[in-house]
Amino acid sequence: MTDTPDTPTDIVVLNDEVPLMAVLPLRNTVVYPHMPNQLTAGRERSLKALETAAEANTPIAIFTQRRADVEDPGLDDLYPVGTIAKIHRIWRLPDGSIRFIIQGLERGQLEGLESTEPFMRGRVRQLDDVGDESSTAVQGLMRSVNSQFQAVVDLSAQLPEELKVVAVNIEHPGRLADLVAFYLDPPLEEKQAVLAEVDIAKRLEYIAGVLAREQEILEVGASIQLQVQERLGKTQREHYLREQLRQIQKELSGSDPSSADVDDLRGRAEEVGLSPEAAEAVQRELGRLEQMMPSSPEYSVARTYVDWLLDLPWQQSTEDHLDLKQAKQILDEDHFGLDKVKERILEYLAVRRLKKETKGPILCFVGPPGVGKTSLGRSIARAMGRQFTRISLGGVHDEAEIRGHRRTYVGALPGRIIQGLKKAGSNNPVFMLDEIDKVGADFRGDPSAALLEVLDPEQNSTFEDHYLDLPFDLSRSMFITTANVLHTIPPALRDRMEEIAIPGYTPHEKVQISRRHLLPRQLTEHGLSPRKMRMTDKVIARLIEDYTREAGVRNLERELGALCRKSARQFVEGRKGGIIITPERLGEFLGQAQFYSEIAERGDEVGVATGLAATAAGGEILFIEATRMRGKKNLILTGQLGEVMQESAQTALSYLKSRAEELGIKAADIDESDIHLHVPAGATPKEGPSAGVALAVALTSMFTGQAVRRDVAMTGEITLRGRVLPVGGIRDKVLAAQRAGIRTVLLPRRNEKDLEDVPAEIRKSMKFTLVDDFDDALAVALAGRRARKPVSTKKKPEKKKLAQEIPAQKPPVQKKSAKKVARKTQRR
Repeated sequence: MTDTPDTPTDIVVLNDEVPLMAVLPLRNTVVYPHMPNQLTAGRERSLKALETAAEANTPIAIFTQRRADVEDPGLDDLYPVGTIAKIHRIWRLPDGSIRFIIQGLERGQLEGLESTEPFMRGRVRQLDDVGDESSTAVQGLMRSVNSQFQAVVDLSAQLPEELKVVAVNIEHPGRLADLVAFYLDPPLEEKQAVLAEVDIAKRLEYIAGVLAREQEILEVGASIQLQVQERLGKTQREHYLREQLRQIQKELSGSDPSSADVDDLRGRAEEVGLSPEAAEAVQRELGRLEQMMPSSPEYSVARTYVDWLLDLPWQQSTEDHLDLKQAKQILDEDHFGLDKVKERILEYLAVRRLKKETKGPILCFVGPPGVGKTSLGRSIARAMGRQFTRISLGGVHDEAEIRGHRRTYVGALPGRIIQGLKKAGSNNPVFMLDEIDKVGADFRGDPSAALLEVLDPEQNSTFEDHYLDLPFDLSRSMFITTANVLHTIPPALRDRMEEIAIPGYTPHEKVQISRRHLLPRQLTEHGLSPRKMRMTDKVIARLIEDYTREAGVRNLERELGALCRKSARQFVEGRKGGIIITPERLGEFLGQAQFYSEIAERGDEVGVATGLAATAAGGEILFIEATRMRGKKNLILTGQLGEVMQESAQTALSYLKSRAEELGIKAADIDESDIHLHVPAGATPKEGPSAGVALAVALTSMFTGQAVRRDVAMTGEITLRGRVLPVGGIRDKVLAAQRAGIRTVLLPRRNEKDLEDVPAEIRKSMKFTLVDDFDDALAVALAGRRARKPVSTKKKPEKKKLAQEIPAQKPPVQKKSAKKVARKTQRR
């Protein structure tokens, strides 16, 4: 340790020459004049500068670095204004660094560096304060700063009370500003700004602003601290009072209130009729509750768990209505048609009547939107006398939605299955799992995997929810799921369900549904009586044909609602008599027709065939367009065709190439052309093999120049040998053709059995042609084309039956204009 003399050597300036002295750069520290500091230095050049100045008993110039990460600073790395300081004491530390005590003397400005080795030396000019210390403005600022500093010391827990006395006894205003800046903790740039300001008045103004901000921060902090203390004090006071109240109640009643709550839960547990596992879990949790304080967080968690166990219907069930006639009457009242679904429900009730303990069926209603899948589940529950619980699975991505969260998580709850049982109040409700085909999966799990146990009659008798962690018997419940498509359902889950197709409605069925259900409901919702607004079945049929184009009846109900709204407005505006809606007045109420017959406005065209498709929204017709241009045998496919449909197009083209000569196609037309197949609408994805025949017909028409009949729609898969294979969705496709005004449908022969699903009134109004191979299809589809002649053999030639036709009830009229056909379509 080295001690330096107490008397400092004065700075001597001869001939106005700027003195040369050692320069010590500091990081993140500003030294003020007349303020003592205890600092530590560790850089080699800093150590040599300190030792040299201490041995020579000369002042040292201290300047703050602009950036703390610069290891070897230069002139540009230092702030230009620093402090000339006196070294009082230095001593070495075990790690080789030096700790030293200094006291600032005066401000100094660095004019330049003479050298940097072995330490920094520079010319430092002393700076004196500027301004009249005794002026009124300076004295006023000094008093204001002093008052602010007193308030900051009172608010701050880090500043000692002695600083208030020290500040009051300082007579020099510039030193007061330095003292305040030294003891406050503003940003480094603000501390340096105070040091660099030589004008006393400006320095006081600047430090006054710093003090004002610091005072505001401390006041806000004190307010927050006070609120926290008050809240803690209130919590402690409530805990104390609650404990006193508990003791008073214990003295008055002779028992502890918390134990009385536990006794109440124990009594409920004996009345509910829990399963053995649940009874054991309840008793275990009640034992824990007796040992906990009611204010403990664990108490509320355990209490909520016990409440869930006691609220579940372990033994409660509703009695089934096994009267088949009454059940059939209820089903018929709520829904028109849907005979297969009703028959399946009646079969289940019949079995339940013969055998009481029967596992509930797992049904899956598959069909387009708006056909009544969800409402049918509610009707089934009413017919069976059971509670109905609907769970929407659309967009569910978390497995915990089905199985629940484990109790270790804050805010944990059981899954939707257990919640539905609690809401139903019985252990045998009808569960409607809506939109099961739209279940997703992500990092949180796969809900469809959790549904495997729920929808398996062999496993759901011991279903375990993560929250309950106990088995619950779901085998008595009846599960009904709904879906628009089946291909998005995992195969393992699909295998557990009995699929029942609910196809789209025919126009006749829609008329009956409107008359029996939709129109009465809309009249009631709009405050109208049947006498105020009337319409015939012809009006409803016209509404179905011209203003809706769907498999279900949702849009039809919206249009009926629009008619009711228009009528309600007329009555509010003063109309007295009832409103009779006729087909001619539909345009007055609903505007122009939204749909028209696609066939009535078209003629027979070359290269355009009409195909049929089954979608999630029901059946649709497809116009398949084919064209060719000069090229190099490229096949262009547009219209968002899926892989299977693209392969069907390739197959159709390959088949035509192999039989080009027999079909009358020139080989040069194929070899020297690019072929383009397009299926509108281009923005709608299309997939499946059922358009194979229509693709081949469109290509054949394009190459041969023979037009395709506009009144023929076709479906069927084609092979490389020209065979026409069966496809699915025949009912929906036929209904789509009927809605479009087509009366002749070409089908694979092996789909003949599927025509039984087509309503009788549709079969009578249309003609179906069953084909075995592509030549049979061409004979029907191309206008003016004749059937091929039978092939001669050694035996007596027999006339081959190429196509079997199922004629319509009335033969089609051939010679009629497009306008007449359109009017006839509208009437239908």
